[in-house]
Amino acid sequence: MGYPQRIDSKAECERLKSAVAAYCDKLGGFIIRTAAEGIGEKELAQDANFLKRLWAKVLERKKRNRTKYKLYGDPALAQRILRNFAGAALERIRVDSRLTYDPLVEFTDEYIPDITSKLGLYTGNPPIFDLYDVEKEIQRALERKVALKSGGYLIIDQTEAMTTVDINTGVFVGHRNLDETIFNTNIEATQAIARQLRLRNLGGIIIIDFIDMHNEEHRCRVLHSLEQALNKDRVKTTVNGFSQLGLVKMTRQRTRESIEHVLCHSCSACNGRGTVKTVETVCYEILREIVRVHHAYDSDRFLVYASAAVGEALKSEKSNALAEAGIFVGKQVKVQIELLYSQEQFDVVMM
Repeated sequence: MGYPQRIDSKAECERLKSAVAAYCDKLGGFIIRTAAEGIGEKELAQDANFLKRLWAKVLERKKRNRTKYKLYGDPALAQRILRNFAGAALERIRVDSRLTYDPLVEFTDEYIPDITSKLGLYTGNPPIFDLYDVEKEIQRALERKVALKSGGYLIIDQTEAMTTVDINTGVFVGHRNLDETIFNTNIEATQAIARQLRLRNLGGIIIIDFIDMHNEEHRCRVLHSLEQALNKDRVKTTVNGFSQLGLVKMTRQRTRESIEHVLCHSCSACNGRGTVKTVETVCYEILREIVRVHHAYDSDRFLVYASAAVGEALKSEKSNALAEAGIFVGKQVKVQIELLYSQEQFDVVMM
């Protein structure tokens, strides 16, 4: 049996070796990977039993006198999900397709019999995603703002370098005093943060800006609440204490792309900035572009192509500025609205 050098704790190494040793036999042993650090004995036992059954199946197929016979292949997506995520604590698994359900039952009977009884075929009328509000959960997991039951909220911003989480009290004013209101909001936020990290699959460096607490006991209890909430996470997390600036830095192991990176791409209008220039800003950019083109090229007049909002602004509240630009360059300037243009998009064409 082998284990990775990257697990620093000798006590953890010994615990893992002791937990897996009972499943080693004449058929072979196990290599304990870094991802096993902190995993409970039930989950380790389930993985060990699965691998033993799988290896026994491979050896059985090997004895068959056939040529070009596949001994093992990676299972289909549904089976891989069960293999990777169906832990011992899972209560129920519902499937809405008979074509998927039957192979899953066969797969679990053969390799993970402990969870076969948890499988169930859903035949109800509402779509299963609607029944469990999966679509709404996906939508909420893509939004920056996460509402708390108390009336407070989180603001989650994901960048290439790190993820930041800001907690705000919102409309929650509490019933006692400001310190209690802040403390209760921060405690509630720890549960929501741990859940959002799992739902969004956020990894790497995560900076949490809790609402400032002057009571040291409150800070310790909030940090403890965060650590307890993160214990439910299958992915390895490390939490540091409060910094001098009152921020909590933590890390979460990257396992795959976040839900935002999987389901979304950069906005074509704002180029991934998350904001769009105002109509007024674009209008002044157009005026400067007219002057720039005038100095670079010789033309009789200019035609400006712009979005509906920008075009209407140039024809109304910015019409005086547009007229002044025409006088400055000594040329006629006309505006044409292009309905397919985004708010930041425009062209200045010489005529």
